[in-house]
Amino acid sequence: MDYLKAFLVGGLLCLIGQILIDKTKLTPARILVSYVVCGVLLTALEVYPCLVNFAGAGATVPLTGFGYCLANGVKEAIDKDGFLGIFTGGLKATAGGITAAIISGLIVSLIFRPKDKA
Repeated sequence: MDYLKAFLVGGLLCLIGQILIDKTKLTPARILVSYVVCGVLLTALEVYPCLVNFAGAGATVPLTGFGYCLANGVKEAIDKDGFLGIFTGGLKATAGGITAAIISGLIVSLIFRPKDKA
């Protein structure tokens, strides 16, 4: 049942993104940023943690989950470090994911060469 919940919630988030790409003039970059910001806002409103408890990876893997992770990192760092946590919490919480993205991009750039558009 956990797999079904994760699939449905993750699939719904992806479906919304695809509809935004197909039916609006928003660029993919703006949609991605909107997803992260929505994740932060829904976490601040205590809505997203309920979704994470329900769907698990279906809610944490999409970009809204990155916003959720940022917001939780900031909240925990503020509790621990005070005002300085505003600046350090999000980066500490997401450092693993950011590092993985940078290293993956580096490896792919070394393997493949860009081609001119025809």
